[in-house]
Amino acid sequence: MALSAEAGVGSAVQEKEMVGTKQQTWTCIIIGAGPAGLTLARSLALHSSSSSITTSASASPSGEPSQRKILLLERDLSPSGPDRIVGELLQPGGVHALRSLNLQGALEGIGAVKARGYCVVNTAQGKQVAVPYPDGEEGRSFHHGAFVAALRREVARTPGVTLEEATVHSLLECEHTARVLGVSATPRGASSPQSYLADLVIVADGHASKFRHLLPRAAAPLTRSHFVGLVLHDAHLPAEEHGTVVLIPDQGPVLMYGLAPGDTRILIDVRGKLPSSASGALQQHIRTHVLPHLPAGCQAPLEQALKDQRLRSMPNSWLPPSLQATPQAREGVLLIGDAFNMRHPLTGGGMTVAFTDSLLLGQLLSTTALDNWPAVARALHTFHTARKPLAGTINILSLALYDLFGAASPELATLRQACFDYFLLGGECVKGPVSLLSGLAPRPALLFYHFFAVALYAVWGVLTRPSASASTSHKVSHKPHSQEPSQEPEQAQEHAGLTLASLGRVWEVINLLWVACVVFLPLMWGEVRDVGTAWVWGLVE
Repeated sequence: MALSAEAGVGSAVQEKEMVGTKQQTWTCIIIGAGPAGLTLARSLALHSSSSSITTSASASPSGEPSQRKILLLERDLSPSGPDRIVGELLQPGGVHALRSLNLQGALEGIGAVKARGYCVVNTAQGKQVAVPYPDGEEGRSFHHGAFVAALRREVARTPGVTLEEATVHSLLECEHTARVLGVSATPRGASSPQSYLADLVIVADGHASKFRHLLPRAAAPLTRSHFVGLVLHDAHLPAEEHGTVVLIPDQGPVLMYGLAPGDTRILIDVRGKLPSSASGALQQHIRTHVLPHLPAGCQAPLEQALKDQRLRSMPNSWLPPSLQATPQAREGVLLIGDAFNMRHPLTGGGMTVAFTDSLLLGQLLSTTALDNWPAVARALHTFHTARKPLAGTINILSLALYDLFGAASPELATLRQACFDYFLLGGECVKGPVSLLSGLAPRPALLFYHFFAVALYAVWGVLTRPSASASTSHKVSHKPHSQEPSQEPEQAQEHAGLTLASLGRVWEVINLLWVACVVFLPLMWGEVRDVGTAWVWGLVE
């Protein structure tokens, strides 16, 4: 379908008028009815009800402002919801965002399990440490499909919001201005695509987005590893209503949490190329390298699950956020959710970021006419910087913690042990990190403090580690004093040995600090590199 229009101010309205009146025009079309798309639709609707904005699609025949008309297009709206092995753990910060959107009802009646924190199990030491959420805060864990289905039912009751089952093929653009005017999609049961027009199109089609090329930096997400998932029946975790992270030497971490009464999700991190499950190689890998290290109450359920269930995998990807609404970007469209920004799922922060992003963006666009692209662009620039405290903290923490817990090098193994020992100290050494992880303390500076506190704690461990010469010096000689030979040559040798050992430790310390910086600082740069640009453009606009 070719669309043309006169360019210039207010061209969005003119462009759609050139198309004709057969297609219904919406205030906003959201591609994807997953967690991000659903909560953003709710936020845009709620925050428009009290505003006095008027757009080409929301004005009544008399010209008076009316409720925004928001259309959610989803390929599959089956009652059971999508079947996925991630997006099943919601941190307390995400629960707060749901409550702010009055969507907490989606957590009821789906068999959700309370999450009160974590238990970290260090199999190399045979120790475990509880990491509870602060101040009695609670998250929730659940079957992803049941939660999304409940969320869709809640959002469908929102005035002005419509859900439709349709497969989106492409964006509709103006021939002259390249502004996005809507989408081409085939409704369920239809034989050919139809055109849907809107003042603004929002892409929320998830981790495998077909429209990610619209981002200014459209690099493919970086896959760090894969999670292999199974459901354990009647497993017993070390701490009730706590997620469990198992640290296994020379392997990636294992994450377990409740899905429903009697059901426990296990996610096994597999680095490198994923072994074949069809040949049994993946099952053998799990039996050999993972199962023996799990808590006793989980080993038999895992063995049974390996026999009864199909192994499912999910790439663990990283996609740093890109500044949108740049001068080179396509007008009339923006991205949100995993289509826009991804982090490692180890910390379960994806939906917390999506829900808080939706809440924030809805607030920023509350008084903005969505067909006024310069105004939308200003809101997006503010959004890019305003989301950083929470989204940046969770993004950096997820990848940094994965690098430590995965321990793919001797230095990272030392940092992993230091992290576990840091948790054992208790007090603020537990409360601070878990407040960051849970989305309750959106403070990147606090994350910087605790990460490098762990690094310095690792340095302290290296410097205070007993040396081999020190341990042998405690051996007591029983010879008479008069028969003892001169100790001066031995003392000289010991001094030389200590000097070499000290130099070795200095080099080890330098390596530790270097690795800590290599892990953390590029992640921080990935989060802040566009903040200055967004701020400057905000001043110019």
